[in-house]
Amino acid sequence: MISPELQKYCEQHTSPPSEILKYIERQTHLHMLMPHMISGHLQGQFLAFVSAMLKPKLVLEIGTFTGYATICLAEGLSPEGKIVTIEKNEELQPKLLTYFSKANLQHKIDLRIGLAAEIIPTLPYTFDLVFIDADKKNNALYYDLVWEKVALGGFILIDNVLWHGKVIEQKKDTETQAIHDLNQKIQQDQRVKNLLLPLRDGLMLVQKIRP
Repeated sequence: MISPELQKYCEQHTSPPSEILKYIERQTHLHMLMPHMISGHLQGQFLAFVSAMLKPKLVLEIGTFTGYATICLAEGLSPEGKIVTIEKNEELQPKLLTYFSKANLQHKIDLRIGLAAEIIPTLPYTFDLVFIDADKKNNALYYDLVWEKVALGGFILIDNVLWHGKVIEQKKDTETQAIHDLNQKIQQDQRVKNLLLPLRDGLMLVQKIRP
């Protein structure tokens, strides 16, 4: 959403990522078909800051990909905290377990392989923070499924809510329309406070203020 030059300036004036995060980003660009799906430096640091400020006991991540955001979120957990992360691509499991171990966070990360729509209803937890970053057409479904599992005062973060700027185009494809519809739904939801940040591809922050 900003020029490459300004993006570079922001990164140069942001604390650098850890060695394991640099490694994951390199491996993602070398071996994954869609490496742009990784959270990356700026968004990763933002997620780490949010987690560090909240010190959550329980975090839910929907869409693990190669685990960059997972590790950023896990770094801010309370001492007894953990993050449950859901990834549908079972082929990523060996890589993810290796990365989590290299980060020395394997004891704080509970990786679930499967469909989020099937797994979420089975989770017997109340989450302080939820990060939704999976298939965009189902974001509204995930929002509804996690609602009762989010603590009062807790937060939901949703990635890619600007969708390369296409949300403001008059004619929207199906995926863009689904993202726009959820943005509208959240804006009209009297149970929340929300903030849409133009960070990277758009990040929606939602706080649950009413049951």
